[in-house]
Amino acid sequence: MNKDFIADYLDASSRVLNNLDHVALNEIVRVIVSLRERGGRLFILGVGGSAANAAHAVNDFRKLAHIETYAPTDNVSELTARVNDEGWETVFSSWLAGSRLNENDGVMVFSVGGGDAEKCISVNLIRALEYAKEKSASIIGIVGRDGGVTAQIADACVIIPTENEELVTPLAESYQALIWHMLVSHPEIQVAPTKW
Repeated sequence: MNKDFIADYLDASSRVLNNLDHVALNEIVRVIVSLRERGGRLFILGVGGSAANAAHAVNDFRKLAHIETYAPTDNVSELTARVNDEGWETVFSSWLAGSRLNENDGVMVFSVGGGDAEKCISVNLIRALEYAKEKSASIIGIVGRDGGVTAQIADACVIIPTENEELVTPLAESYQALIWHMLVSHPEIQVAPTKW
């Protein structure tokens, strides 16, 4: 049993926490507050573990922040029909088009890499971001690595620092949860109290 792994994992987690960009986090708060003030909807996009995080975050933004929020991955029937009929690359952008995304709305991306067109990674996120830009919707990112396309075009984005290359995915997805929980608990965002 590798006892050092636990210490190394927790040390890397601690370094990530200590190196989060507070300016970027405050900018995300500002964008979310503005979105709610104008009556916009929030669409949260993620793939894999980030899709699971998106589902949980939808609940929190709706229940605690009173922001109308959706994740396309929550409807597996529509998701798989779009993948089957239209392809994986446009699954999110076509879903946003069907939701009549507009300038009052926002798109939040949870991603380990943020999308990389050259490497054909998370192209579905990239197409959705391009569509959001075209519609003048706000774009928020909570991403790892260098943030990819998300960090390049987002109105507000926090990049979860890479403290250990072998732990990029688990730490990025863990910190997505920590950050969205911080957001829905922020006094400028939270409206409804939690039960406990």
